[in-house]
Amino acid sequence: MSDVSIATPEKISEDWHESQEKFIKPFAYTKPESEFRGAKGERVIVNLGRTDIVRGMVHVFKSGGEGSLHYHTTIDSFWFVLKGKVRFYGKDDELLGEFGTHQGLLMPRGARYWFEQVGDEALELLHVSAFSQSNAESGRTHIKSSPVAEGNVRIISV
Repeated sequence: MSDVSIATPEKISEDWHESQEKFIKPFAYTKPESEFRGAKGERVIVNLGRTDIVRGMVHVFKSGGEGSLHYHTTIDSFWFVLKGKVRFYGKDDELLGEFGTHQGLLMPRGARYWFEQVGDEALELLHVSAFSQSNAESGRTHIKSSPVAEGNVRIISV
C-alpha cells in the first residue's frame, strides 16, 4: 500500500515518482463461484487493490445485502453494478434507487444507507472508496438492522 503523503511542488522529484510507481498494481476480476457455500445472505468480497486513500473491491451476493442502515464518516463510495440488480435505501427505508447492470450511485460520507440484492441473478457490485485522510478506517457506524439477511463474509484478494 502506498503511504507517501501528498506531494507539494517542492517535494516532487524523480525519486518521489519512482517511489509511487512501485505501487502500480494490475488486477483482473473473475466472479468467485467456488467461494460460495450457499448460505442465505452470504457475501464474497474480492479485493482488487488499495492505497492509503482509495480502495477497490467487488461484493458478490447470491441473496441478501448490506443489511443494516449505516454511514461512513471518512469515505465517499462509488457503487457500480457489474451484474444483477440492487436496491439502495436511505433513512426510514426510503428507496434511493434500483440499479441494474452498468448503473449505480455515488454515496458521500455521512449519507445513511443499506442495500439488497434483487431477483434471482447473483449481484456483482463494484465498490470504490475514497478516504478523506491517509490510512483512515471507514468510520462505519451502524444505526439499525434492516429486513435483509446478512450472512458470512469471505474476503479474497486478486
